[in-house]
Amino acid sequence: MKKIIILLCIMLLSSCSKRNERTGLFVYNETDPFMQVFAGQIMAEADGKFPIQLYYAKNSQAIQNEQIEAELENNPSLLMINPVDRLGSYSIIRTMKEKNIPVIFFNREPLAEDLGLWDKVYYVGAKAAQSGQLQARLVMELFGSNSNNLNELDKNNDGKIQLIILKGEQGHQDAETRTSEVLKSFQENNFAIDLLAIEVANWNFNEAAVKTQKLLQKFQHEVELFISNNDDMALGAIQTMREAGFLSDTNNDGHVNKYDHLWIPVVGIDGLEEAQEAIASGFLYGTVKNDSKKMTEVMIELSLILLGKKDFSSLSVPLVEDKYLWIDYSPYIFEEKR
Repeated sequence: MKKIIILLCIMLLSSCSKRNERTGLFVYNETDPFMQVFAGQIMAEADGKFPIQLYYAKNSQAIQNEQIEAELENNPSLLMINPVDRLGSYSIIRTMKEKNIPVIFFNREPLAEDLGLWDKVYYVGAKAAQSGQLQARLVMELFGSNSNNLNELDKNNDGKIQLIILKGEQGHQDAETRTSEVLKSFQENNFAIDLLAIEVANWNFNEAAVKTQKLLQKFQHEVELFISNNDDMALGAIQTMREAGFLSDTNNDGHVNKYDHLWIPVVGIDGLEEAQEAIASGFLYGTVKNDSKKMTEVMIELSLILLGKKDFSSLSVPLVEDKYLWIDYSPYIFEEKR
């Protein structure tokens, strides 16, 4: 009788400690349009495959940490985390290692040494350097592809491109890399740049709109190009530019494009639906698509592997260094999708 009771207790304890397939999805901020779409895609793709709970951290690592602690009470089998602060990933990984809960980080890359703390930690994302390089490529093609003979978009004919950069966030890994790589690409291709300003607008439409107003007041008609670290800031800048009379159909041909006297090219990153509409309308020249749909597909593939439903041979992209699943950016302009 005692043996039966002991066996029942062991079975009950085992049942209580066994994890379900529940997954916690943690996103840094609910006001970021790209991440709103991304989170929605993940939720939709996971539907019917495994239960998932979404948390937004209001751009606070402290709040995200509390949300993760709360989710652990539900005994999840997996966490997907878009960290507020990439440096906050260290303590998260240490905790999940102790609890043996795999983690998929996405869209904001932890330090390599932190990812190396445990073999059940992965990163799905795109290489920020590539996005800056592709922005530069779009611009160089737009200005005629010949650094020694810029086309009519060099409005003052000085052989240089007068540039303003809208930067996502001071010190943020992607913002710093996107900014440095676009400038580096111009230099490597011998395109002379006159950098009028780098203005931090924290990935935000409204902040970019306000700061663009001040920039236009300062530089008037000097600026020949705006480059933005994301689409949302680019769209904010465009709103202000249109209110100031720029980006209008000055030649009355029924279209807003580079043939209009007050047209200034703006290039973003992300590929938001609103950005694609602005490209079709001629207000935004181009963007670099951050393929959240493909990232979502890969994250769900990896999740099913970590939940024991599939094996690593089912991945549609290579697993690099046993840690990274990279999804390429792609340039997007009105004439063609490349």
